[in-house]
Amino acid sequence: MVPKSAQTQNPSWFTPKRLLIIFCVINLINYVDRGAIASNGVNGSLATCTDSGICSAATGIQGDFNLNNFQDGVLSSAFMVGLLIASPIFASLAKSHNPFRLIGVGLSVWTFAVAGCGSSFDFWSIAICRMLVGVGEASFISLAAPFIDDNAPVAQKTAWLAAFYMCIPAGTALGYVYGGLVGSQFNWRIAFWGEAILMLPFPILGFLIQPLQLKGFAPMESKQRLTSIEENGDDGMLAEDQAFIRGSRLSSKLWNQFTRFSEDMQELLHDRVYVINVLGYIAYNFVIGAYSYWGPKAGYSIYHMSNADLLFGGITIVCGILGTLSGGLILDKMNSTISNAFKLLFGATFIGAIFCLVAFLFKGLPGFIIFFSVGELLIFATQAPVNYVSLRCVKPSLRPLSMAISTVSIHVFGDVPSAPLVGVLQDHINDWRKTALCLTSVFFLAAGIWFIGTFFKSADEDVEDQSATTSRGKRKPLLEGSSDASSHLHA
Repeated sequence: MVPKSAQTQNPSWFTPKRLLIIFCVINLINYVDRGAIASNGVNGSLATCTDSGICSAATGIQGDFNLNNFQDGVLSSAFMVGLLIASPIFASLAKSHNPFRLIGVGLSVWTFAVAGCGSSFDFWSIAICRMLVGVGEASFISLAAPFIDDNAPVAQKTAWLAAFYMCIPAGTALGYVYGGLVGSQFNWRIAFWGEAILMLPFPILGFLIQPLQLKGFAPMESKQRLTSIEENGDDGMLAEDQAFIRGSRLSSKLWNQFTRFSEDMQELLHDRVYVINVLGYIAYNFVIGAYSYWGPKAGYSIYHMSNADLLFGGITIVCGILGTLSGGLILDKMNSTISNAFKLLFGATFIGAIFCLVAFLFKGLPGFIIFFSVGELLIFATQAPVNYVSLRCVKPSLRPLSMAISTVSIHVFGDVPSAPLVGVLQDHINDWRKTALCLTSVFFLAAGIWFIGTFFKSADEDVEDQSATTSRGKRKPLLEGSSDASSHLHA
């Protein structure tokens, strides 16, 4: 018989590298879904007829449910509703529930929601399922990065984050291919069911494997012990009194949860480093979001590309993967500090903006491709540093919330409004080259905001640096089942 405390301390089979691989695969599948629903094979089109009487059959989601373009557009962004509402909730719950188990809950919702997309029967059924996909994603997005940062080797933290965020462009591009092949060869419903099957092992893993604990959070056993003591104190009371006390405790817990969330939000909003980082990220994402939506159409209009989708997609895939990985490796080589991260954010964004701006000034396509590729390579190098700052500028217990609020902010104020605003600008100017130049100039705003950040240093970073220095010699590189590794997990 092993004492309960020893069972709790005995770490699970997760090693840092296994954890990184698992989170990368989950992130990849998540963005495969994003790409698949936008692919022609899954999204499809309405039935059309030419003047000569030749008609093409309706295909995909749009054809089966007879959706207009507005309804079709709603499906592509419906996940944002669940993501924006649930991200702060999951981040807040991490203080009272094991974060690893919360990821398991979120991935379970994601799996059932994606399977529901494949079983939907009209617009509203699939729209609700897409919203629930966002709820499932919210748990993972806000909690995965803190887990990676906790367990990555000290000298490779940003590189590990880069590997995780590299899955965003890679997964989206893979989703286009996956959705196109499965949707055209079989049926669009099969594509969603396939995604659900691919994701299913991970929520099961999240519930069956002994959970990990995030740094800065109280171990679960201490909370369970406190709860047990409180419950034992109710012995001997009347049932009505016990029910009243439990109801009071529930309302008290809910109020405490809300109060704690409000206090955490105030702390985040008063953190100058965090606010500056997110403001720069919003301006950055404003351009990236509009690029992804209007880029192919602008390229077709300016350079008369016959394969604008393929060209822009190919550039984004290659530059997204290489740029994201390079940004993480460079910051690690520079010595991963918040000041150095801001320097990299400013330099990469400023120089990348120049290349992108010059690219749209070229009259010929070859010059545009060369300069735009270099520009995107530099622009994507910011992905790991910007998330590194969001993680390291706050104390460990605030990291899930900082990632959640960062994600919410860049979508609400960044890529969500950018596409329609750029559309309004184009309607007014009626010149895609000028519109693209105006949009690209917003990168300089992001670079300027991040330049201000180079003058700030987070107080929480000093604490992290000291703890990393003192524990570097003691810490084992893998969580292998020793008591040292266990104590590191619960530190």
